[in-house]
Amino acid sequence: MRKTVLAIVLLTFVTACKNPKSEIPQDQDLRIKNDQVTVPENNPVFKKIKTQAVTEQEHSDGVISAGTIQAIPNHYAEIASPFSGRITGSFIQLGQKVSAGNPLFEILSSDYFSVQKDYTDALNDVQLAEKNYRRQQDLVKHGVGIQKELDEAETDFKNKKTSLSNASSALKVYNSKGGGIGSPLVVRAPINGEIISNKIVNGQYLKGDADPVMIIAELSKVWISGDVKEKDIRFVNKGDRVSVKVSAYPDRDITGKVYHINEIVDEDTRSIKVLIECDNPDRKLKPGMYATVSFSTTPEKTVMIPVTALMQQDNFQYVWVKTGKNQYAKRSVTTGETDQKTVRIISGLKPGEIIMTEGGIYMLDAK
Repeated sequence: MRKTVLAIVLLTFVTACKNPKSEIPQDQDLRIKNDQVTVPENNPVFKKIKTQAVTEQEHSDGVISAGTIQAIPNHYAEIASPFSGRITGSFIQLGQKVSAGNPLFEILSSDYFSVQKDYTDALNDVQLAEKNYRRQQDLVKHGVGIQKELDEAETDFKNKKTSLSNASSALKVYNSKGGGIGSPLVVRAPINGEIISNKIVNGQYLKGDADPVMIIAELSKVWISGDVKEKDIRFVNKGDRVSVKVSAYPDRDITGKVYHINEIVDEDTRSIKVLIECDNPDRKLKPGMYATVSFSTTPEKTVMIPVTALMQQDNFQYVWVKTGKNQYAKRSVTTGETDQKTVRIISGLKPGEIIMTEGGIYMLDAK
């Protein structure tokens, strides 16, 4: 009897000393089995989980290219001296707007004097040949001339006119009408535009092969030259609208249009040159500036999910897909481009499925 009482006392003591926590059920823990996790409603993580249905959205792949701004060749002219000679006068200033035919500067040149002399001599020869031809016509008409001499005079007149035409063409190359022998050559603007470079110095002696001393450009429109990778050229078409960004004006939205796509692939870079034309009414876009060009492709429906839903472990990307009440399965996905807020899912998800968009990080604690 005494032994029985002692056993009961000991049993009561041991029971009283047990940790009270051991009496609390452990069914609130996150449980994982075969890549499927269960989140009990009494687990603190349950309230941190957010979900949403997978939907398709209109999306276009973006092709991005680095580019350089340049003047349009037909709107750009480098002016050099056509002859060796000395500059005797300048008629323009840097930044001045000019029209085609406006005088820019004048230069005295012995080479130009020779061209002038050739023209003057040819003009005199034509006048003499014409006078002789008319005289021979008159003689033959009155029966005192010889037909052979008339024919020779006619031939000589035609030859002299050809020589004059050649001499005149030589002057037209330099926008000159001749002037008196010894007069300076006036170099004129070949296009409308603005003087964007001026190295003219009065009295300066220039050689015929010297570098340009002046640049005229009309920059109300500019080109951006970019390179598109061979694999992406299918997304680029002539006439497409493009978005342009320049570092000098990061907050400015600039639009352009694909003007030309080169027919030749660069064998070293496997890229194709593309020219984009942009309006530049305020002349903010300067030749030589770097630009980033974004080509937009035709929008198509695709699965896009929040980046917060995407989990990654080493090189394995996955999302948690709801499979039942409080149950989620780990699903491998293949991703595309991202805009920092959403990410494109190429494969692994279908519209209508429910995914975990927040709280996925806590699933790492599942046992």
